[in-house]
Amino acid sequence: MSVNGGEEQRELVLERVRELCERAETLEGLQREIVELMKRELEGYDWVGFYMLDGEDETMLELGPFAGAATEHVRIPVSEGICGAAVATGETLVIDDVRADPRYLSCSIETKSEIVVPVRVKGKIVGEIDIDSHTAAAFGPADRALVEECARLVGEWTEKRDELG
Repeated sequence: MSVNGGEEQRELVLERVRELCERAETLEGLQREIVELMKRELEGYDWVGFYMLDGEDETMLELGPFAGAATEHVRIPVSEGICGAAVATGETLVIDDVRADPRYLSCSIETKSEIVVPVRVKGKIVGEIDIDSHTAAAFGPADRALVEECARLVGEWTEKRDELG
């Protein structure tokens, strides 16, 4: 069950993300604007952040831009947690009840559900978008499609920048 306010709102957010990709100058700047937009505009997106693979140690994820409460999980081994599992499997993970998933690394007592979507550049996973909700089963198929498209757009933006740089 999606709690975020409907298809029209998701479409508006996706259009805005596309616009951000057109004018972004840095990856960090693009990520920051995306997380702030999603948290502000989508109900139930209570914590939105990027974790990126450490360029010097690809067994570790490092916290990038995020919107929401501070987290102690600034570095996560890819062998741990739902975030690590998404990178290890290369798949989107939608967790309706984080307390029922033994992989969950508790960040907030308020978190009830989570979606994690890998970001790929030229087919290789380089990071992920992680979203937590204070509502159980907050992320439905439309949310999955939205976050997967945002992850694809970030990967595409990065590919274009790599080719220019």
